[in-house]
Amino acid sequence: MKRLFLSWILVLVPTSWAAKPNMVFIIADDCTFRDIGCYGGQAKTPNIDKLAKQGMRFTRCFQAAPMCSPTRHNVYTGLYPVKSGAWPNHTRAYPHVKSIVHHLRPLGYRVTQTGKTHINPRTVFPFENFGGGKNPDMKYIDQLFAETAKGGKPFCLFACSNEPHSPWNKGDASKYPPAKVKLPPYIVDTPRMREDFSDYLAEITYYDSQVGEIVGLLDRHGLADNTLVMVVSEQGNGFPFAKWTCYDHGLQSAMVVRWPGKVKAGAVTDAMVEYVDVTPTFIDAASGKAVNGLDGKSFLPVLRGETQTHKQHVFGIMTTRGIINGTDAFAIRSVRGMRYKLILNLNHESKFTNACTKSPAFKSMVAKAATGDATAKRLVHNYHHRPAVELFDLKNDPLEMSNLAGQTDLKKVQINLRAKLEAWMKAQGDEGVVTELKSKERQGRGKPKKK
Repeated sequence: MKRLFLSWILVLVPTSWAAKPNMVFIIADDCTFRDIGCYGGQAKTPNIDKLAKQGMRFTRCFQAAPMCSPTRHNVYTGLYPVKSGAWPNHTRAYPHVKSIVHHLRPLGYRVTQTGKTHINPRTVFPFENFGGGKNPDMKYIDQLFAETAKGGKPFCLFACSNEPHSPWNKGDASKYPPAKVKLPPYIVDTPRMREDFSDYLAEITYYDSQVGEIVGLLDRHGLADNTLVMVVSEQGNGFPFAKWTCYDHGLQSAMVVRWPGKVKAGAVTDAMVEYVDVTPTFIDAASGKAVNGLDGKSFLPVLRGETQTHKQHVFGIMTTRGIINGTDAFAIRSVRGMRYKLILNLNHESKFTNACTKSPAFKSMVAKAATGDATAKRLVHNYHHRPAVELFDLKNDPLEMSNLAGQTDLKKVQINLRAKLEAWMKAQGDEGVVTELKSKERQGRGKPKKK
């Protein structure tokens, strides 16, 4: 009788595991969504483009902070930056915070991560595997997939690339001749900028090859049909007006999801989703119960084609205090609806600086401005100096080039968005400049420095 009982255990456990989907989340590093092929970009991204045809492409996906570390904390915790404690760069979450590892492990998952980490502390993020280099370890991924294919537990894998973060030294830049590169109108056209942009585009293609390799391993092990694959671009690139800003070039992300039998092939959705929604969505996909206290919410109904809406507003926070060459305090907060976006520069009297403003490409913009070029002078000035309030009509001005703040016909829009933003800040415990000045307390691993 005892042997019979044990045999039933051996049969039932693998069967229950097989019923749960595997999940793979693949994230780039400093990649503007508009530069990816299926988003109309110049970069050749055949693997991501293919996934978009096989699944769903999101046109309105956002993260809450345009920097690497707080962005990744958003994904894994389902919390906005101030609430989790991870709002500056090179930051850490509060010790009491729970991550996706704590939520999926009880559901029978191996929750693991490979590649770039940029998260702390390990007690909040007890991944089965942690890091192992700047880029995903394909040998590790191969082994993980093989073990699941042989009847092991389902997995939730976070494969974190370091591309196309500078320095742009991977990929074949010859495919992107500098003279033929199309620069966005908010970047000053200089020879150095063209060379760097060429190298950057090549590295996006390199990231795409990583996506293709991981998807290929799923096929090799026969796991593709029962695996949800989500590919995102992270915050914007390291050029002006993208990373380190709350413009859409900094906060908006590509998101492509393939899930055979669940997500319709070739689907496109305008539903507004955020990175904080990833953890609750994965919990929902794993048939787990909703977790109280998260800022994110599951967009599984969007993936299943049951709805075309998710959120009405998304929020952003940028902290310069503590970043490389950062302004001592330049607190930026933003709120975006379907059409309009409001940005508050809470310490706008300061000069806005960061690692970008020390780069050779930005210096080439400054040099061109010094020759008297009117466009270069305007763009360099606008990057360093911002007004207290910025308001954009994203329908007519998707690149946020024309500030409409203070216009009489948009007074109600501006008031309503500001009320939404201030209510969000209050709910998060965000005191604006006061919170900005506490940023350095949240950096590092929290261990006292040796004297």
